[in-house]
Amino acid sequence: MGIGAAERSGPRPTLDAIARQASVSLATVSKVLNGRPGVSAPTRAHVERLLAASGYAQRDRPPEPGSLVELVVEDLASEWSIEIVRGVEAVAREHGYALSLSALGPDHAVGADWIAGVLHRRPVAIVLQFSALTAGRRDQLRARGIPFTVVDPVGDPPVDVPVVGATNTAGGAAATRHLLDLGHRSIAAVAGPLDMRCAVDRLAGHRAALAAAGLEARPGSVVVARFSREDGARAARELLAAEPRPTAIVTGNDLQALGVLDAAAAVGLRVPEDLSVVGFDDVAPAREARPALTTIRQPLQEMAARATRMALRQHDGAAGAGEPVRVELATTLVVRASTAAVSLTSPAEGNPLLNASMVQPRGPEGIP
Repeated sequence: MGIGAAERSGPRPTLDAIARQASVSLATVSKVLNGRPGVSAPTRAHVERLLAASGYAQRDRPPEPGSLVELVVEDLASEWSIEIVRGVEAVAREHGYALSLSALGPDHAVGADWIAGVLHRRPVAIVLQFSALTAGRRDQLRARGIPFTVVDPVGDPPVDVPVVGATNTAGGAAATRHLLDLGHRSIAAVAGPLDMRCAVDRLAGHRAALAAAGLEARPGSVVVARFSREDGARAARELLAAEPRPTAIVTGNDLQALGVLDAAAAVGLRVPEDLSVVGFDDVAPAREARPALTTIRQPLQEMAARATRMALRQHDGAAGAGEPVRVELATTLVVRASTAAVSLTSPAEGNPLLNASMVQPRGPEGIP
């Protein structure tokens, strides 16, 4: 029959389409779909009617066996997660499956309640954003014949767990090279949490690009922060208090970059005239920011779609010996209005060799 069950059930409207029809957010539709609180009774009833008419099963109703693809995300309020939802749902719908959603929260852990629910729902496949499964959880799923893949894992999953990610190291390097090409030498970084592999790799790319240019980041030019706008602003305030201040900041994701814009505005700095800023991800707020963010595009929907197809091929028995277990999709630089050539009148830049507080020349053996 091939992957999926389109012949049996036909395509369903997307959750995005249901959200638009109900005049609510995708996160609200997810709360209703998953039986979570935080939705008014009239809105919940309206969304439930639309979901039922579209063939989506609520969590308190036993789903039809083999009718669901399960997606596990960290936070459905984030633009990052919404892009993952769209990518997984597009492939699920293409093959006639409904989408079941679970939100785990920032600890990325799946517990006994989740695994019990999965075994009750009996999805044909599971896609996990970030999440790490213990060996016991993996064994439970495999014993029931439920394949799973991970998008952008937190750590380094076992070699037998299919993973789809992005070229984070190359992306981090591209962000910094872009600023170097614009003449910046005083480049600071807001890094993501270093317990996350993607954040470590992006920071490594930044440092590698500096090293290739004969420069080395000095202590204090990198601040680690959570992937949030508020933490990006906090980190930027610390970086911008340096003397002389950096003329450019690269960040671990777009939310952090938006926080940098907030912090710059609060101290009267113009972007990009006084400070250039580069994000990472290319989610909708990056495009809508003022100024629009230069960023590294991570193909989130494509990553999610690839992970879903990998899991469905396992379910269908179509995955062969040559099927890759680790896949990295290319990141690309998207240049917008938040970066510009360094100003010769900037108090921090003038002569690049005077910027010893942020970067310094490297010796022939990498020793300043």
